[in-house]
Amino acid sequence: MSLARTDTTPATTRDAFFDGKLTVLQPRNGPRAAIDALFLAAAIPVAEGEAQTVLEAGTGTGISSLALCSRVGDCHVTGLDVQGDLLALARENVIRNKFEDRITLIEADITASGEILEAAGLLREGYNHVAANPPFYTRGKAREQAEAITARAYTAQPGDLEKWIKFLVAMAAPRGSLTLIHKADALEDLLALLKGRFGALAVYPLFPKQGLPAKRVLIRGIKGSRAPLAILPGMVLHEADGSYTKQADLILCGDSGLHISAQA
Repeated sequence: MSLARTDTTPATTRDAFFDGKLTVLQPRNGPRAAIDALFLAAAIPVAEGEAQTVLEAGTGTGISSLALCSRVGDCHVTGLDVQGDLLALARENVIRNKFEDRITLIEADITASGEILEAAGLLREGYNHVAANPPFYTRGKAREQAEAITARAYTAQPGDLEKWIKFLVAMAAPRGSLTLIHKADALEDLLALLKGRFGALAVYPLFPKQGLPAKRVLIRGIKGSRAPLAILPGMVLHEADGSYTKQADLILCGDSGLHISAQA
């Protein structure tokens, strides 16, 4: 994977993803996309030719949504975020990459009432697929970020993770899919929160190198399914020399999706 970065203004940089197929603006000193966003997009199970709907909660500058639309030609994505500054960049990125007819961006808080969310344009149980990369850190248990916009993106209040799960349950259509990426050490909490809400859960670990513990996990589920949990072999991201493995590189270059099988 190659990443080209060009300075634009004191506040932003222009970065190329998928070997230049996507060009996005990101905050210079705010939350910036890592490979998590690209793996989340790759794992959302939208098949070509199905014209399905996807909701990405916490879309930020829109990189996961853009990556998904770049990979799958006929899905429609709704990206939701509470931070207007990030959504302003996301709107520029959607226009820059010519996805105005396929990506809708909504500024709203996932904890808002159903009436407020509906008024903002969200449809309860209206999405074939829901996906999120929730904040990884809990306030009071991690070093505080200096930038307020970064702290809001990366740090949650205690109990917020359950609010994310409840929101995603409410938005997913019956038998709709869930795709999450999170820290591996949050897996126990995530599985407890998902129990009884999504079934056919499949856990797909991402290992930094062969023989090292996973730092990230992808989780796939089906709303309303009663199928059992599956722990999958996962993927090794880096070779011993630090370069990406062939499988990881195909995803990070936009040449492949990531099939996470979960019994429905």
